[in-house]
Amino acid sequence: MSESSGAGSPSKRPTIHDVARLAEVSHQTVSRYLRRNGGLKPGTEQRIAAAVAQLDYHPNLLARSMRTRRSGRLAVHIPAIAYNPARMLSGAASVAHDAGYVVDVLSFEGGVEARTERLLEIADSGQVEGLLSFAPLGEDVRQRLSRTIAITVAAEFDDEMRGIGGIADASPIAEIIERLAALGHRRFLHVAGAPEFASARARERVYRETIASLGLESLGVAPGDWTGASGAAAVDAIAEDDRPTAIIAANDEVATGVIRAATARGWRLPDELTVTGWGDAPYTPFLTPSLTSVGIDVERVGSNAMRRLLRDLGAPAGAPDEAPLAQVVWRESSGPPPA
Repeated sequence: MSESSGAGSPSKRPTIHDVARLAEVSHQTVSRYLRRNGGLKPGTEQRIAAAVAQLDYHPNLLARSMRTRRSGRLAVHIPAIAYNPARMLSGAASVAHDAGYVVDVLSFEGGVEARTERLLEIADSGQVEGLLSFAPLGEDVRQRLSRTIAITVAAEFDDEMRGIGGIADASPIAEIIERLAALGHRRFLHVAGAPEFASARARERVYRETIASLGLESLGVAPGDWTGASGAAAVDAIAEDDRPTAIIAANDEVATGVIRAATARGWRLPDELTVTGWGDAPYTPFLTPSLTSVGIDVERVGSNAMRRLLRDLGAPAGAPDEAPLAQVVWRESSGPPPA
């Protein structure tokens, strides 16, 4: 017996007409649904969505591009040295896919000039409708690109891909200190990050401002470089009779160094010392004690940027979520000070 040539057969890729027959609508209605033009009755949308899922239907992007002169493709440029690039890309790609676009991921070596030339080549090729860049571009470059395609540049990084904007928001440091002060802590120490990073400078600034505004005592700001070694060195430098009751580390790796050195000195956490980090790394819940940290919604950085690009393309994607990206995650390493 020969194989059936009907919809859903492994020998034939389902078409828009197959979806239309199964959903009991016209193929024009299915096309309208796929373009996200809106205006369809909820029941009609539900039937089409069910038919698309049942048939595992995927639009023929090549045929659509030949018919509409639109490629249905977006390019995302994301340098490998960016903060959590995979998570940002995941957020951006998810929004693009929901809007019916395919995403091409680009990553170029070299500085601004090399990056600019490659992006201009992509824009001039006509292969993509829009470009989302997580690397900064000069205003003249953006103007040249925007004549060819829609372009969005995420404003979360400087030219060295160091966090600025929402990623560098240090307000959770104030929340941490305020809560610890409410528990009774009065003596604090901050182990800073590398000073060339805006995020490190912001966390130090908020630390100093909050300590001053609450009338607390600071034992200073220990220099750091984002490594556990700098956290351990800061603890080793503390005089035994001049101990803080809380150490605010610039990131989770610095905090692990603090915990290691404090434990080696016989200080019990959190009974004698509270330690907090930043970044909410995957290992923080499994430290002993588990580490209080600050989680950053990096996926939302990507999804918000993609929504801005889709808005410029006239595609429905919803408004960006402007809620704060950072949230304190309280765990065992923070508690009341010793009596």
